[in-house]
Amino acid sequence: MTIPGIQRETRRRPRKSLGQHFLIDPGVANRIVAAAEADDADTVLEVGPGAGILTRRLVARAGGVVAVELDPRLASDLPGRLGAPGNLTVHNRDARQIEIAELVGDGVPYKLVANLPYYAAAPIMRRFLESDIPPTLMVVMVQREVGEAMTAKPGAMTLMSVATQFYAKASTVTHVPPRAFRPPPKVASSVIKLDVLAQPAAAVVDTQQFFDLVRAGFTAPRKQLRNCLMQGSGATADVVEHVLSEAGVDGKRRPATLSMDEWGSLDGVWPEDHPRYRAR
Repeated sequence: MTIPGIQRETRRRPRKSLGQHFLIDPGVANRIVAAAEADDADTVLEVGPGAGILTRRLVARAGGVVAVELDPRLASDLPGRLGAPGNLTVHNRDARQIEIAELVGDGVPYKLVANLPYYAAAPIMRRFLESDIPPTLMVVMVQREVGEAMTAKPGAMTLMSVATQFYAKASTVTHVPPRAFRPPPKVASSVIKLDVLAQPAAAVVDTQQFFDLVRAGFTAPRKQLRNCLMQGSGATADVVEHVLSEAGVDGKRRPATLSMDEWGSLDGVWPEDHPRYRAR
């Protein structure tokens, strides 16, 4: 199937080794850029601009666009392909490693737009959400099942759900079929909008300890929460029952049913002299 409006920037051959799938559907590109709500006062950081279908639209709307591209061919070609716009800066770097302040400046508000390779989506999102200078908003393309986890409600929550919603309000912009890319991936994708919170959704003292507890809670997601916590943390039944009672959470529930507030309550009453997660 040929999608009308495919633009010349898609002629580069994708590199399988980098998990490249070039977006070629202009309608999807327009929805992504619209979700970013960029204007001439905004700095937009684009991770993985690839052949530039999103970059072309972003430079037309944003005050400044900083693109981070791992592929040196694409990074060097991008400015010329788009007519060398004055508000575009391109870095041939790995977004999983580069210092964010080096890209946008320390304390400068920015938005992030990304069509992420599936293998790198989780570490890149985590890096920016956990940063001391996170974006104010993120619009990311991810594998559809990942997007469903990011936006899940209590009843269908996973560790990914908690890890995302601790930092941001997540919503689905659109679902994207494989034919919207060249070459088509084997799975469907989703565009997810993350409105990053000024403060985490759960009030915790130590973020790492909080996620240790959540990780323990999802050790065996189909089991009852009390069993997951004992198995995942190594705590005794008495300790776990006391924690559940103090937090007002029924231990017979499944981990997927807990809200962010309930995870925060469990974290708040977990005894400091007991480990929250038992590494395997």
